[in-house]
Amino acid sequence: MKIQQSSTINPFGGLNFVIEELDRLKIGAILNEELPALSKQSQYDWRDILYSYWSVFYCGGDCAEDLSDNFKPSLSQVPYFSVPSPDRILNRLKQIAVPVTHFKPKRAKYIHEFAIDPLLNNLNLRLLKRLFPMTFNGQNILDYDNTICYTGKKDALRTYKNETGYQPGVGLIGSKVVFVENRNGNSTAHVLQEDTLKRMFELLLENNIKISKFRADSASYNWKTIQTIDKYSDTFYVRARMSQVLERAISSIKSWKIVGNPENQIYRGETTFTPFARAARDLKESQNVKEYRLIVTKEKRRDGQVNIFTSEAFFYSSIITNDKQMTTDEIVFFYNNRGAIEREFEVLKYDFGWNKLPFSKLSQNNVYLIMTAICKNIYHYLINYFSKRTYNLKPSFRLKKFIFRFITIPAKWIKKSRQMYLRIYGKIAFKT
Repeated sequence: MKIQQSSTINPFGGLNFVIEELDRLKIGAILNEELPALSKQSQYDWRDILYSYWSVFYCGGDCAEDLSDNFKPSLSQVPYFSVPSPDRILNRLKQIAVPVTHFKPKRAKYIHEFAIDPLLNNLNLRLLKRLFPMTFNGQNILDYDNTICYTGKKDALRTYKNETGYQPGVGLIGSKVVFVENRNGNSTAHVLQEDTLKRMFELLLENNIKISKFRADSASYNWKTIQTIDKYSDTFYVRARMSQVLERAISSIKSWKIVGNPENQIYRGETTFTPFARAARDLKESQNVKEYRLIVTKEKRRDGQVNIFTSEAFFYSSIITNDKQMTTDEIVFFYNNRGAIEREFEVLKYDFGWNKLPFSKLSQNNVYLIMTAICKNIYHYLINYFSKRTYNLKPSFRLKKFIFRFITIPAKWIKKSRQMYLRIYGKIAFKT
């Protein structure tokens, strides 16, 4: 077999279309405008730095070192931007990290470390509004959850799962990440969550993004957090944690309806419920206590163990809400849709590097988490945009399939009649 080599053909020809589309949206200009100014002697601006870093993920890599080891010879042929070294990229990201904020709640044993960065979160929101101008104009459904990023970094502390890592709090509207706040592993989701949510809601309001519905798991079920949620959203849906007060409220439900097949012995009912009365009294805020709807789903226990308060052998799942319009079934169905968040965390970890943190400090890794979340948001735009223009893409495709079907197309830049043309060695099925 005879071989003829060519060093001018770029195996990632589809990336040219990606960069061209980002420039059409003026994403690079926003980056240079929002991020701290670089010195005039700097060879690379923020557009070069972040376009290069994001290109690593769009070409199938998972760390900055892939630029020099695998991608730089190919990416350097793209005339749209200059490619810095991995060290230059990582150093620039380190420089914009904000020092960690330390908190110690009353009666707490441990100091909690939070990475609070309104600048980068605001940059993310501005880019989202440029990418999806119609999405955030109306009423929005906001989901909040924490995930664990396991890591052996020097400052990472042990999580409740007995492994070291971080526990960033993440806000999502649909599949779009709108807020990221990193916290150390010992700071579980419920710790000072009301303050995190307040920072998130305030930032969204500053960007004219209104939240009509809010969903969260049982980590949000406490007095101060519910107060914060109720203040900033029209309606909320939070999983209630089991307690003696809650069990007594469940035992007051007299009317239960069968859900699905009667043989499964699943029932659903509701009652009005006034939670946190004691906590409000201790804080001298009894005047702020409110009554909410409590939607309860119960399922027969196989072991037959009877609950001492309800006198029934059932497992209970409860949702507390201030929504007085939807039926019980509609509320449960709507709340269960937040399960899609777990898929988004999987995408962030396995497609955009959240399971491979590059830095040794919590604050610096917070910069990385936000920048890769922006990369994911941009990908969400790209797959929707190009799937309308090519036959072999669908909006539901994960990053890997997008790379194989769109990015990895051999291409070569040629100069003809004093103009640059992109010659494609393959077929992109563009719709006409």
